[in-house]
Order: sequence, then C-alpha cells, then structure tokens
Amino acid sequence: MLTNQRQIHYDRQVAYWLLLCAAVIFGMIVLGGVTRLTGSGLSMVEWKPLMGIIPPLSEEAWLATFEKYRQFPEYQQVNRGMDLAGFKYIFMYEYLHRVLGRLIGVLYFLPMVYFAVKGRVRAGMMPRLWMLFLLGGCQGLLGWYMVKSGLVDNPRVSQYRLTSHLGLAFAIYAYMLWLAFDLLFSRGAASQQRGGKSLWLVALIYLMILSGGLVAGTRAGFAYSTWPLMGTTFIPPGLYSMSPAWLSAFEDITTVQFNHRIFAYILFAVVHAFALVVWRRGLSGQGRVAVLLLLAALWLQVILGISTLLLHVPVWLAASHQGGAVVLLSAALYCAHVLRRQAG
Repeated sequence: MLTNQRQIHYDRQVAYWLLLCAAVIFGMIVLGGVTRLTGSGLSMVEWKPLMGIIPPLSEEAWLATFEKYRQFPEYQQVNRGMDLAGFKYIFMYEYLHRVLGRLIGVLYFLPMVYFAVKGRVRAGMMPRLWMLFLLGGCQGLLGWYMVKSGLVDNPRVSQYRLTSHLGLAFAIYAYMLWLAFDLLFSRGAASQQRGGKSLWLVALIYLMILSGGLVAGTRAGFAYSTWPLMGTTFIPPGLYSMSPAWLSAFEDITTVQFNHRIFAYILFAVVHAFALVVWRRGLSGQGRVAVLLLLAALWLQVILGISTLLLHVPVWLAASHQGGAVVLLSAALYCAHVLRRQAG
C-alpha cells in the first residue's frame, strides 16, 4: 500500500504529464487556426490514419498528390491555376496539423499505460484518463468528418462541424487541465466532492468559444472591419433576416458576427462583476492571483479580438486570438479550482 508521501509524488508525475499533453493541445488548437486561416484544411483529400504520417517524398509523389487535389471543388473553384509550390505550402500546414494530432495520441497513450502498469494512478482516476483517450479518438474522427463537408460541391467546411471540432478540442483541453489541477492541488478527488458553483463562468466562456467557431466557419469576421460600430451603426441592418429567424444565428454572417460581439460585451461585464464580488469576500493570496490572471487574460483576449477585426483578420493575429481563448479558458479553470478549494 502506498504511503501518502509517495502517492503525492505519483500524483505530481501524472499531473505534469497531463499538463504537457495540455500544452501540446494548446499548440494544436493554434495550429488548427492557422491551417484554417491559410486555406490549408482541404489540401489533404484522403484520410489515412496510419500511413498518412508519411508525406510525399519524391517529385512524382507530389505530382500525384496534387493531381488528386485538383479533382476537388476547392482547386476548381478557389485555387484554379495554383502551381505545385503553392500546393506544397497549403499541404504542409494540414499535414503538420494531422501529424501533431497523432503525436498527441502517442504522447498521451503510452505514458497512461506506463503509469497504470506501475500502479501510479490514483484510485478512481483511471476511468477519467480512459475517457480523455476516447474523446481524443472521437476528435480525430470528427476532424475528418469536418473536412469531408468541404470536399463536395461547396469548398467550405460546414460551420456546424467546424464548431463541433473546435468545441471538442477545448473540452478535452479543459478536462485534462482540471484533472491536473485536482492532482496538483487537491490530492485527487477531494475537490470533486465540493459544489460546482464556480464553474458557471467556465461554461460561459466555453459558449463564447463556440460562438467564435461559428464566426470562423461562416467567415463572418471578414464582414465588418469596424469597431465599435458594424459599418456605420451599432446594430446593423439585416439582423435575423433569414426564415426561420433563428437560423440567422448560425448561418447569416451579419447576425453571427453581431452575436459574437454582444456575447463578448456581456462576458466582459460579467467577468468584471464576478471578480469584484469574489474580491470583496476576502481572498487568500492565491485567490487574488487567480482573479487577477483571469482579468488579465480577458483584457488580452478583448484587445486581440478588436485588433483582429480592425486589421481585417491577419493570420498571425487571428491565430493569436484563438490562442487567447485557450488562455482565457485556462485562467477561468484555474480561478474556479482555487475558489472551490478555498470554499471547502
């Protein structure tokens, strides 16, 4: 039977491994944004889960791969006339994105098996680790399901599938980070026995991220490059003009961008009100740091979002905005975890 000190040591090992995996997923989310923003996501028209890790290695192989791409709508409608050098550029982004996904699977699965065999996983934690692994597999399938939607008549992936793919990536990241916090700060399942009231803010930020997925999927970010007005007015004409009206929230670019902006304003106000309320309750040093980190992450994300709009969605800035969403969610998770511990 493990001594308490040894269990703490093992908990830290597992937590650091989870944090490493979460950091790589962070990179994966940002790279996914770059892949989308550079129009690279449909450059690989086949899904080979095992052999797909080997890229074209000869000029003949590159030409054959390029010829396959030329048979699909994106080349015929968007990139007609693209040369082989241009194809290699977009292909490599999508290739790296897929290879990194496989790397995450290996980086997660092999240490998980090692820790389990060595008896270093705390009782009750193993089912959660398996759940993360299964969710990772589902993410790979969902990614291909998303890509397939752009290989038909319309060379654009479905905004619904893109948002689902993005949302699952953030959910995996968030759950992984939370388990690591449990192991590092709560010695296992202790914090899970306390109320989950502090997680409502995390849920609100997650919904905001899904809203951003719809903006990305509909390319609504390119529609209005002005702030705080949309064009010449705060409330643009044509909102909810589709029939039925609710469909506009998912498919009309004006409504999608307007909703994302309003959601951002609401979240900005709610986070500041939340910070003020919890600060007045008298926080410990760690609690104060957690709230300040949350506010800093929020302001960073707001600045990145406004700058992305005003500069008409440059790749580096839009990718930074997507990364900022990860930072904000991380800060909210950390703040929630700290507050739960202090409440207990």
